[in-house]
Amino acid sequence: MRIATWNVNSLKARLDKVTWWLERARPDVLLMQETKLADAEAPAALFRDKGFALAHHGEGRWNGVAIASRCGLTDVVTNFGEPLLPAQTPDVGDDEPLAEARMVSALCGGVRVVCVYAPNGRVVGSTFYAAKLAWYERLSRWLAEAADPGAPLVLGGDMNVAPEDADVWDARACHGGTHVSGPERQAFASLLRWGLADAYRLHHKEPGRYTWWDYRAGNFHKNFGMRIDHLLVSAPVGERTVWAEIDREARKGKPVPSDHAPLVVDVDGRGIHFDAGWSSAEQRIAARRARPG
Repeated sequence: MRIATWNVNSLKARLDKVTWWLERARPDVLLMQETKLADAEAPAALFRDKGFALAHHGEGRWNGVAIASRCGLTDVVTNFGEPLLPAQTPDVGDDEPLAEARMVSALCGGVRVVCVYAPNGRVVGSTFYAAKLAWYERLSRWLAEAADPGAPLVLGGDMNVAPEDADVWDARACHGGTHVSGPERQAFASLLRWGLADAYRLHHKEPGRYTWWDYRAGNFHKNFGMRIDHLLVSAPVGERTVWAEIDREARKGKPVPSDHAPLVVDVDGRGIHFDAGWSSAEQRIAARRARPG
C-alpha cells in the first residue's frame, strides 16, 4: 500500500497537477490539505473516474481536508467526531480551529487513516498561536479517546511543525518563530509519545530534505525550506514500512505547483518507481546557495 500526503494549496487550482501526480506516483491513499472547497464542490466524480473514493471535509475558501482511496473508504469521521462550531470571526482564518475543516479520518485497506491540517500559528504568543496549541491538544485527546496505538494507524498531513533543527534550512534564523518553538515541538512530540513514529525518519536521517518552500526569493531553488508535512505511523504500520520519500519534482514545473511537495510511504512492498529529484538537485542547490545575495 502506498500512502501519501500533500498540501495541495487549492484543489481547484492544482487539479491538473494532482491528476498528473496520481499517474506519476500511483498512491493507494492520498491525504490532501488546504483543498479550499466546500463539500459540494469537491471533485468526487473525477477521483471516481481515476479509481478513488473521496471523503472531503471542507468549508469553502479556507482550509479543507480530504482522503482519496482506492483500497476502501469507510467509517468516515470529521472534526474529531463533532460538528464544526459556528465561526465567531468568519472573515479571519486560523483563530478558531474547531470551527475550521482540519480533520478527516477513514478506514482504508484495514488501516485507520487520519488526515489533518494544523493551524499555522502565525506569530508566537498571538491568538493564532494559542489556537494552534489548543488544536493540537484536541488532536491528542481524540487519539487517546478514539484510537489505539496497537492498531494499524497513519496520521498525516500538513502539521505546521518542524520537529527538529535538522528539519529547517537555518535553525538560527527560525528560532523564535512559529513552527519551531518549544511548545509546538512538544505538542508534536506528544503524538509520538502516544505511540506514533515519524515514517520519513525511519528511512531518512539526512538533513536538508523539506516538504515546504516559500514561493518567494527563489527559496525552492536554494532549498530554503522546512519539513512540516508528516506521516506518523503506529507500530503495526511502522514495522511494515519499506520506503519513504518526498517528491521534490512535484514542487516545480507546470501546471503551477503547490508550495508543498508530496510525502510518500510504502507499506509491505514498493510502489511504482519515480525519481524524486533530490540527487540531481544537490549540486545545483549548493551552487545557488553559494551565490552572493
